[in-house]
Amino acid sequence: MSKHAFKLPDIGEGVVEGEVVQWHVAAGDAVSEDDPIVDVMTDKATVTIPSPVSGVVTSLSGDVGEMVAVGSTLVEFDSDAAADSEPEPAVEPEPEAEPEPAVAVSISPAPTPAPTTPEPAAAPATPSGKVLASPAIRRRAREAGVDLSQARGSGPAGRVRHADLDAFIAAGGAVSGAAPSAYSTKRTDVTEVKVVGLRRKIAEQMAISKSSIPHFSYFEEADVTELEALRQMLNASRDESRPKLTYLPFIMLALSKIMPDHPECNAHYDDQAGVVSRHGAVHIGIATQTERGLYVPVVKHVEAMDAWQAASELHRVAGAARDGTVSLDDLTGSTFTITSLGRDGGLGATPIINHPEVAILGVHKARDMPVAKDGQVVVRRIMNLSSSFDHRVVDGADGAALVQHLRRMLEHPALIFM
Repeated sequence: MSKHAFKLPDIGEGVVEGEVVQWHVAAGDAVSEDDPIVDVMTDKATVTIPSPVSGVVTSLSGDVGEMVAVGSTLVEFDSDAAADSEPEPAVEPEPEAEPEPAVAVSISPAPTPAPTTPEPAAAPATPSGKVLASPAIRRRAREAGVDLSQARGSGPAGRVRHADLDAFIAAGGAVSGAAPSAYSTKRTDVTEVKVVGLRRKIAEQMAISKSSIPHFSYFEEADVTELEALRQMLNASRDESRPKLTYLPFIMLALSKIMPDHPECNAHYDDQAGVVSRHGAVHIGIATQTERGLYVPVVKHVEAMDAWQAASELHRVAGAARDGTVSLDDLTGSTFTITSLGRDGGLGATPIINHPEVAILGVHKARDMPVAKDGQVVVRRIMNLSSSFDHRVVDGADGAALVQHLRRMLEHPALIFM
């Protein structure tokens, strides 16, 4: 028997410790070389660390949420046991195994997985509570949407094999017994979810922003009827090499156009040094919801783009944030942030400023509304705008002036291109 102790490697850039975010294996699992074993978050990034050997996991060090020093033992393996483990079919890498980008700068949130009520396990479990099964079997069970703890394992110590999972799925993969009526059962369960990893970073960032920045919010509505007509016309005439235009590229261009008149809003405030840095470049962060939480990828130098370029770059960085391939550079350097609330509608919100920025704009769903125009009641397309400003460096009148200037640009979109 050959024992192998795997230590947390030097991740680079002066990192001396990392937080255990998620274990992909448990004691007793058979793994192959390069299988994902653990996600570790540092101040720079979240990385998925692969197994250095093929073998059976004998012990793990570090609970989820615990800080582990570089050079300390993470996992111990019995590398001779690999020959006795069941061969696994080739599978595509699952999304959880992709590296997650850094969030220390210019980001807002990985949502915690929805809690489920524990059910009685049919297969023997490890001391950590996990059913004995390989990573590939667990992956198949997740993809099939079945509860692996209900499957009967025929392998050593009750390990669930592929044939066991096949039989369980063929039998319906359901928990035995009829489900109780949702209207006749009182629930008393409480699930505690530890705040770790990206969610912890989000919590820290939001606490800094809300506790250190005296926010004031301002609301307005814009008539985007003409902008909608322009958007529809441009989309109808675009070729397949160009992305479909939403409202966001036009809003981004309008902001870049008016920022020279409102330099106090396109800035960072270092409250420790007492210095406001007003930026000439307009780097717009776009709050983007992903399966791992809310990220803020950045479209840089919007002042030098046209509508198609802004849309293409927006599509690139938001897509990279959603699929987990976004780079650290694409997550840093924003000077102003937009949070689009359009999908969820709503009449207003009080968005939290992305520290150390001094302003943020919330964009709500555009909808057809009856309005009075030239003495007549007509139907117009109306979009609500919500904004927040750092009252230490942006006066109320200045924040309102920015939003009113933006409203004029959106209501008369030709101004955006003049």
